Parts: sequence; C-alpha cells; structure tokens
Amino acid sequence: MTDIYTFVTGPLAWVAFGIFIIGSVYRLVSMYALAKAKDGSSLAYMSWFYGLRSILAWMVPFKSKGWQSDPLATVTTFVFHIAFLLVAVFLNAHVVLWDTAFGISIPSLPTYLGDIISILAIVCCAIFAYRRLTLPHVKGITRNQDWFALILVVLPFITGVLAYHQVGSVLVMTTLHVIFAELLIALIPFTRLSHALFILFTRAYMGSEFGGVRHANDW
Repeated sequence: MTDIYTFVTGPLAWVAFGIFIIGSVYRLVSMYALAKAKDGSSLAYMSWFYGLRSILAWMVPFKSKGWQSDPLATVTTFVFHIAFLLVAVFLNAHVVLWDTAFGISIPSLPTYLGDIISILAIVCCAIFAYRRLTLPHVKGITRNQDWFALILVVLPFITGVLAYHQVGSVLVMTTLHVIFAELLIALIPFTRLSHALFILFTRAYMGSEFGGVRHANDW
C-alpha cells in the first residue's frame, strides 16, 4: 500500500496536473474558436469595463435577480465555493504539498478549522443533491453528467475527513483521497466542472453585450 501511496502522490499527481493544464488550454482555445466562428461580431463589443462590472456584480451574494430568486441555492453556492478554495489551497496538508512540489510557502488553516470547513463542503454537496432530487425546476434539467460532477467533487472531501478522523485505515483513506482529488483535477476541463474555466469569460461576454449593446445591467 505504501508503494501505491508513493506512486499516486508522485508520478500520478504530475499526470493529473498535466492533463488539467493541457485540457484547459485545449478547451479554452476550442471555445474561443467556436465563439469566433458562430458569433464573431460579438468579439467586437467585448468590453473590459462592462465585463468586469458584470463579474464583480455576480460575485456579491443576492445582488442579482438570479441570486435573489433562490436564497438556499445562493447561500449554498457561495459557501461551497469559498470552502472549496480554502481547503484546496490552505489546508495544512495541502500547504505542505505546495511547498514540497512547487516551493510555494503560504500560511495554513488551523487543523480543526480545515476539518470544519471540509464537513461544511460535504453538507453543501448534500444540499445540491437534495435540490436535484426534489425541486422540479432543478430535477427537470439534471442530467447524468451533473450527478457525475457532484460525486467527483464530494469524494475527495469525504475521504479527506475520514482520513483525518482515522475512520478505517489512514493510509488507505489518504491514498483514496489523493486519487479522487487527482481525478477531480484531471477531469475539470472535460466535465460540468469546466464552468471553473469558463465562468469569467461567460460573465464578461454577457456583461459586455448587456452593457455595451443593450445598455442594461445583466444582473
């Protein structure tokens, strides 16, 4: 088992990051080429001002009509994404990896706080699942790829919490946690999670069109 752990935290990790980087570049270039081919004129009215205005507006909870219309989804979405970023970057064990792999030294969360935030992220995923199962307007547009993305995201959190609380073999749980995390990283460009790559461009596009062409807000 130790050999497997060494492999997944070594060569397999670099493979995952490599797939993520190459896949992200490919998806972004492909999406730009597609947008240029189908709606090339839209590029002419892309505006830094209106684009950034839209991005900043949608980063404020309950500012947009969309956020106001579904308070539970709004709170859950913001809490989950903040928790995800905090855990991914500042969790104690991850800070060690940043330093070891890339020579980047950053402060870390207190261990107990990282555990609480991880559990909070799992609760958020449970709420996402509840909405997809019970709310007709969400259930109706839920596809298999949405469930796959949700499972992909929650597994690293679950195995990480189990490893921290020493439920089962710590080595097995830690190895599974690393494998699921690497799977998540590698598949971001090719799944519903690719919104992480496109969201800024989508908002900039919408903001530019509404602000520069329709002379209206897009929130």
